[in-house]
Amino acid sequence: MAALNLKYEPQIFADTSHMSREEWLRTRRDGIGGSEASIIMGVSPFATRRDLYYDKRGIKPANMDPEEENWVAKEVGNRLEELVAVMFSKKTGLEVFPDKHMYFHPLFPFMKADLDFEIYLPTGKKGILECKTTNYNCQYKWHDNAVPVNYEWQCRHYMAVMNVDVVYIACLYGNNDSEYFIRKIERDLDIEQELIKAEQEFWENYVQAGVEPPYTEAPDLVLESLRKFVGPADQKLPPITITADEKGKLEQYLALAERKAKLDKERREIEKEQKEISIPFVEQLGQCCQAVITDGSVAYRILYNPTNRKTVKKENITKLENLYPEAYADVVTESVSRTFRIRKEAA
Repeated sequence: MAALNLKYEPQIFADTSHMSREEWLRTRRDGIGGSEASIIMGVSPFATRRDLYYDKRGIKPANMDPEEENWVAKEVGNRLEELVAVMFSKKTGLEVFPDKHMYFHPLFPFMKADLDFEIYLPTGKKGILECKTTNYNCQYKWHDNAVPVNYEWQCRHYMAVMNVDVVYIACLYGNNDSEYFIRKIERDLDIEQELIKAEQEFWENYVQAGVEPPYTEAPDLVLESLRKFVGPADQKLPPITITADEKGKLEQYLALAERKAKLDKERREIEKEQKEISIPFVEQLGQCCQAVITDGSVAYRILYNPTNRKTVKKENITKLENLYPEAYADVVTESVSRTFRIRKEAA
């Protein structure tokens, strides 16, 4: 790709101020949005490029979850955006204003940007504010001035579309103004060129060409994608035949299974030995939950705390279903999983 042409102005693609969520989702299918940049770059923790391809082509999952698992977190994030922006303005003194438009890059029109807020910078130029929320346990992702990599690609996508040099990203992770991160990301044209090239290849070679991109992401992400799109298991279907060329992979899988079994056996033996060592200490503790041993230079603290766990026996779940079907429907969710195994047999 030649050197980037920076003499351009972002173009308005749509007014989002009165769009329903369904309309907004349909509009996004006409290009690549900022939150999708990390998927194309292969670092999204949530989706594969194949998932994104299906979305752009309007292909719905065969296994549709009746209710999105993380819908509460998303709703909290949406509702707190304005608060995060107000806090940012108070902390920095920068003027912030919402922008209810979806933009596109005039040179790469498949690149879209739907911003949270824009900023007036002291230089007279505009910047972008991206607002995030997270829970207390995920704050470590922001430590040491870091930005989660999927958010960084989102911000770099926005800088490219809007032709601006800086994005501030603000994240609230608690319920007071000290539990708040502000990060500044400056434009890097080399990285931006890499991003544009990857997005252009994805849009032209896969979405527009109608070609499914290969799976290259982490196994768990790929298997979840396959689960969503292949449809439910049907045990009445006859076995399919796979070519003998795949034999080597099957033998490798079996070898790994054997190795895992040996490691599991070793783990069980280690756990047994640990339990044997713990017996005299547990006996001394009795009802007490802590003990301390010290030799003058090192102290060892032993903890033997109770753990409470509520379980429901399988037969009681059946009883609940039969006696109180309405309560059962309210509190019990059923899920289906599939287990992959290989069994070696004589031909």
